[in-house]
Amino acid sequence: MLDRMVYLILAAFVALTAATLVLTPTLTYAQQQGSLSDSYSGDELVDTGHQFFGSVAQGLASLVERAVSQFGLPNAYILGEEAGGAIFAGARYGEGTMYTRNQGEHPVFWQGPTVGLDFGGDGSKVMMLVYNLSTISDVYGRYPGVDGSAYVVGGLGMTVVKYGNVVMVPIRSGVGARLGINVGYLKFTQEPTWNPF
Repeated sequence: MLDRMVYLILAAFVALTAATLVLTPTLTYAQQQGSLSDSYSGDELVDTGHQFFGSVAQGLASLVERAVSQFGLPNAYILGEEAGGAIFAGARYGEGTMYTRNQGEHPVFWQGPTVGLDFGGDGSKVMMLVYNLSTISDVYGRYPGVDGSAYVVGGLGMTVVKYGNVVMVPIRSGVGARLGINVGYLKFTQEPTWNPF
C-alpha cells in the first residue's frame, strides 16, 4: 500500500514537471505578445514581496527571477496567508487579495485537500504570481499540483499550478514543523468555505 502511494506521488510529480517544461515556451511567448502595460515587472514584484514577507524574504529575488524567466511577466498577483496540516491526508486554507493593473483589487479565498507522505502543520505568508488572467472570474477553479515541504522553523518555497489557461506560481514563506511531499489541488473561490473539496 505504501509503495503504491509513493509510486503515485512520484508519477504525479513527473507529470507536473513534464507539463511545466512543455508549457514554458508557450507561456513565455504568450506573455511577450501581451501588453506589458498590464503586467508587473520583476523589480515591482521583488519590492512588493520584500515589504510583504519582511525579514524572511532572503532568496525572494531569485525565486521571482526564476518564475519570470520561465513564464514571463504576470498580469496579476495575490498576497495572502494560509494554514495547513497533514498526517498522510490533510487540508490547506488561505485568503488574500488579488491585485491587477486594469481590474482593481479583489478578495480571494482558497482551500484544498492533500494526500501523500506528509506530516505536520504550517502557517505561511503567500505571494502568488498569476499569468494569463483575462477576467477576474478566470481565477476561480481547481488548480492541481504537487507540493513538498521540509522545514522546522521557516523558509521560502515555490510551486507551479495550472487551471485552464491560468498559471499560478505560489511563493510561500513557511513557519511551523512540516516534512513530506503531497498531491492535491487548490480551489479558489469568491467566498470562504470550510469544505476543502
